Amino acid sequence: MTANSPADILGELEDAVATCPLDRCGRILDGIVQLLTGSGDRSQELLADVVDGVLLRLAERVEASALVQLGVALAELNVAPPKTLRHLAAHDDPDVACPVLLKSQALSTSDLDTIAISSSERQQLAIAARERIEPALAETLIRRGGRAVHLALIHNIGTRFSDTAHDALVEKCTRDEELTKALALRPGTPDPVLRKLLSPTTKPSARAEPMTPSVSPAQAAMPIVPKLPGPAAYASARPEIVALNRIGKLNDSTVNRFAIRGETANLVTALSVLSGAPIEIVEHVMTDGDCEGLVMACRASRLSWQTTLAILSNRSGTRLSFAERERAQDVFETLLLSTSQWTVRWGEIAAGAQGNGRGRYGARAGGNR
Repeated sequence: MTANSPADILGELEDAVATCPLDRCGRILDGIVQLLTGSGDRSQELLADVVDGVLLRLAERVEASALVQLGVALAELNVAPPKTLRHLAAHDDPDVACPVLLKSQALSTSDLDTIAISSSERQQLAIAARERIEPALAETLIRRGGRAVHLALIHNIGTRFSDTAHDALVEKCTRDEELTKALALRPGTPDPVLRKLLSPTTKPSARAEPMTPSVSPAQAAMPIVPKLPGPAAYASARPEIVALNRIGKLNDSTVNRFAIRGETANLVTALSVLSGAPIEIVEHVMTDGDCEGLVMACRASRLSWQTTLAILSNRSGTRLSFAERERAQDVFETLLLSTSQWTVRWGEIAAGAQGNGRGRYGARAGGNR
């Protein structure tokens, strides 16, 4: 008896599948999946190539629910039938495609890139949530995806952004405050990107209006009182600030970015949460012409001098002279943490805020004694 070649055997098997009842196709598919998932890596690779064509034919004849189960099973394999896997990953039904797009390590970056270009947002979101995303794929998702996809990429610590991807995101951030905040707070965002992101030129509202002739030189020379948000803005900011503090991310880096970006509601709320002082007291020191109270609030919040300087330098309507900076640093370095906390919460600063006073509260308040 002459043995049939592997090609003849596979041809006969595919012919049998073509005429097989649908319920039996489902049972055959389950059996092949069990064979694949129960084999070792070496035999799995051989099996994947051998059964690929048969699986593909079966996939065309079974119900969507069976394809979902097949996709979930194949997504866990390091080696999977390549044609079948690509067929499932590119499927129009997100329930079939998403498990494969999210987890399968057998899909190449090229496969994912091709699918990302033509797929729906749900499939793009599944790709954006993968454990690791290469720069070229990130660029494609930024170019083809919408806002939800961009946010998913930024929140995914496994995403590797190229310079081109960062530039594209910064461009989109000029029109989206939430996107700006997410990219600014993302760990590892390069400093040059942050400078572009937080630059006043990227914010239309930050452009200075030209001085009109009706403003006299005397009026122009008058100090501008910083404009503070209302209670609604603080109430809106508080849940996120409290959440950041709870997980240990309300730190120097985060507060520094609030200051540079001019996010006053977030900044005031952060200082209130970190120092334990009411919002009214933090508002008081933020608007006081003397920066000493604000230095104390920063010290009470356990912030570094660099972050304190960023807050002082970015207060609306104020400019820190060299002498003021030297004095502020001297106050910061000589104050005890306990002194600052007591003064901000219960001392002369609190009294001044409650009485709307403008009294000075030098380092002697509570003393460094």
